[in-house]
Amino acid sequence: SAASDVYKRQYLYSVKNVDYIIVGMGIAGLVFSKTLRDHGKSFVVIDSPKQGATKASGGVLNPTVLKRFTPAWNTVEFVLKAATFYESLARDIGQQVLSGVAIHRILASVEEQNNWMVASDKEILSRFLSPKILKNNNKAISASFGLGAVTQANIMKPYALLKAYQDFLKNHNQFIEAQFDYQELVVTKTAVQYKDIKATKIVFAEGSGVVHNPYFSVDVSPHGKKVFVGNKGEYIIIKAPELKSEAILKGPVMIIPLGDDLYKVGASYGRDDYSSQTTKRACEEISEKLSKMISCDFRVVDQVTGIRPTVKDRKPLVGCLQNTKSVSFLNGLGTRGLTMAPQLAAHLYRYLERDVPIPEIIDIKRFAL
Repeated sequence: SAASDVYKRQYLYSVKNVDYIIVGMGIAGLVFSKTLRDHGKSFVVIDSPKQGATKASGGVLNPTVLKRFTPAWNTVEFVLKAATFYESLARDIGQQVLSGVAIHRILASVEEQNNWMVASDKEILSRFLSPKILKNNNKAISASFGLGAVTQANIMKPYALLKAYQDFLKNHNQFIEAQFDYQELVVTKTAVQYKDIKATKIVFAEGSGVVHNPYFSVDVSPHGKKVFVGNKGEYIIIKAPELKSEAILKGPVMIIPLGDDLYKVGASYGRDDYSSQTTKRACEEISEKLSKMISCDFRVVDQVTGIRPTVKDRKPLVGCLQNTKSVSFLNGLGTRGLTMAPQLAAHLYRYLERDVPIPEIIDIKRFAL
């Protein structure tokens, strides 16, 4: 709108010098901007209004891999950092960010019952998996072998959180809603300039949009396998009045209660698919898996999609590709970005500001040309 254009011109004119420009406002951009704020650094976030993976995600912070009853990678480190970080974020924006939630894994056999009990006795998993197998008393849930309960799990509403934090940044004149134009960026070894904004550093936190970034020059394996692989995920929203489940259910898919008899169910996985449209195939696939988990009727009322930023070695991309700290990346957070983002942002900040080395396993330089 004309009013929006005037606002952008006035805003760009008023912001002359900042420490950082952040491109992207998914969970990576949000968390890094909060990290900068906590350290007294000035910044501006630039983001387009397109829907990203964070907005479409299930919002579940699960410390385990429930397919195989194993801990998620570095789960203790990530979970501890995330808990304190999101508590602080809640105070900043004046609203709750995380809520504790029960996750119940539907056990499909006696063998899975045994595997669950063995897993719950292991040192790391004992804090996350209850050793007691729950009896299923809900006739709408198909779980004749019982349920395994995950402890220390949390849930957030990603779309609402991003909206609230954008509003928070707008109130502090730190957010511009616009498509980033790479041709307008000038980079030197000690600074960057974007239109009328001058900064010492720019951090790209664009998620799957990074494939269009000319500064994202990464290696490709001899077999032609890409470093960065977009992974399209779709969820369906169902209405199931008879289900009456307050816990998240995990089986072939995850069933996430939304209230008012609505549930978010998914997700699908589509490698190398960067399209933003939902598909009938994904809806049918998710519905078929759902039917194996519940015995009550349900009706699909909506469908959402996002592109997960995943990497071929399943580890994030953090740091700088060139021999300068002017341009850096916080990307490749994959399916567990909500949990990992606070610790990854801390690694990037410490590297950029204090020259603390980024752990090799997540350093983007492992793929540098």
